[in-house]
Amino acid sequence: MSDPEDMRLGQRVARFRPPPCPGALTLAGHFVTVVPLVAEAHGPGLRAAYAGADHLWDYLPYGPFPDQVEFDAWLADREADTDPKFFAYLDTAGTPVGMGSFLRIAPGAGSIEVGHLNFSPSMQRSPAATEAMYLMMRWAFEAGYRRYEWKCNALNLGSRRAAQRLGLSYEGVFRQAAVIKGRNRDTAWFAAIDKEWPDLRRAFESWLAPGNFGADGSQKRRLSDLTAPVLALRDPALPPGR
Repeated sequence: MSDPEDMRLGQRVARFRPPPCPGALTLAGHFVTVVPLVAEAHGPGLRAAYAGADHLWDYLPYGPFPDQVEFDAWLADREADTDPKFFAYLDTAGTPVGMGSFLRIAPGAGSIEVGHLNFSPSMQRSPAATEAMYLMMRWAFEAGYRRYEWKCNALNLGSRRAAQRLGLSYEGVFRQAAVIKGRNRDTAWFAAIDKEWPDLRRAFESWLAPGNFGADGSQKRRLSDLTAPVLALRDPALPPGR
């Protein structure tokens, strides 16, 4: 029986060891491969993937970039970072179609965040986008992280919908959390925890299975329906069922 005094101080975390920081990971799936960002290798492809879609940078604290030189310089700085640790997303032909990162990496707390996500138009609303998020979440929990976070501008309803669809529970809004591009940012928080991962993994693998897609590529079951039972709290800003 647990000592009541112990419970007053919080549940003990047995056998916890700080997990490793993400390094030179390559995470391969059926639709996408996640690789460490390399400015020289991925810069031209990313620039082409984002061409004509400046709105993709609206909620990010940087960009859009006026030319390839400035974009490559920014990418080179990100390549050298360890937190955030940036990755490029490659399609089945090896073409860069987006990027993202792990950040706020706290092995001692067992916490890690996914962010700086920028999916090109060709990647958005595709199995590749979902699989990239699954591969990163899978690595984090299998490496030993206890908490997997997602944060976004509270005005970015698309990002909030994406977080909830992926099975991350709403945890609230931090008011006036930052000033981004001269504007106030309230930040919406979402997270999944390790005990939820087995059910989330089954949901992702069921959705990504070839049998879940028709001959025209349309999904038979929505991922949001598969992850909904895992959610500890739904986002009140989103319509029911989203």
